[in-house]
Amino acid sequence: MAKITFPGLADYELMISRLADGAEDIAGRAIHAGAEIVADKIRENIQNLQAVDDEAGLYAYVKKDPAPLTQTAKQGLLDGLGIAPMQDDNGYYNVKIGFDGYNGLKTQKYPKGQPNVLIARSLESGSSIAEKRPFIRPAINATRKQAEAKMAEVIDNEIKKIMD
Repeated sequence: MAKITFPGLADYELMISRLADGAEDIAGRAIHAGAEIVADKIRENIQNLQAVDDEAGLYAYVKKDPAPLTQTAKQGLLDGLGIAPMQDDNGYYNVKIGFDGYNGLKTQKYPKGQPNVLIARSLESGSSIAEKRPFIRPAINATRKQAEAKMAEVIDNEIKKIMD
């Protein structure tokens, strides 16, 4: 953490006041910096997932074989991955990393395309027609310490800017 030195109480009070005024902004910058590290690892893990072309996926579906990940669904996951704006939940600041929108694989059941969140969940946890291929939990586990260190670094740098 940052070290605070001050010559008098008035200066100390001014520094604390500046910190209090910028606390939410500092927290937001730190949380987003950590979330970007995790999101980048999730994106990398998605790119490393094996996928088949759409025709092979349709063929497996017709034969009632386990559902493979198709190239279109994989691209939908990459396009739909994002970080939500910061929320304040009763003093706890957080962001959510997740999937939005639909992929380009339109079906009778999903005329807008398959929901990316549905595909992500079925890959992460498995389903009745597909075995699980986790890519989110391993990314979180692999980047936790790196994200925490980045958040601490951002906080320290922001505090130094305010204190100078």
